Amino acid sequence: MSHEFDQHKPIYRQLVERICYDIIRGDRLPGEKLASVRTYAFEVGVNVNTVQRVYQELERENIVETRRGQGTFVTTNRERLVKLREDIKTTFIRQFLRDIENMGFSKEEIIQTIRMEGEMSND
Repeated sequence: MSHEFDQHKPIYRQLVERICYDIIRGDRLPGEKLASVRTYAFEVGVNVNTVQRVYQELERENIVETRRGQGTFVTTNRERLVKLREDIKTTFIRQFLRDIENMGFSKEEIIQTIRMEGEMSND
């Protein structure tokens, strides 16, 4: 089962992001074992070397840990997972602000709309 990939971004980076998003959404839990490199490569339709790079990158970023002979697991380090969540939130907000400002909207318009939407969702 292969997945759609953005041709303008390295596949390994997209897979790193997918796993990170799964973690912050709670689809992958702290301490949960990830699929083997070969299994995940088959699931997403990429080369095993690509998945190996994904897992190495996630380990370098302390998001997962590899236990010799057991596999790769989502970190149980709560502080690291909180930081991951904050980093992703900040990245999305910054990109949104860049995009909306590039379309000509002022910060005041953006803030006003967010406040209005927030009030409407509380009703």
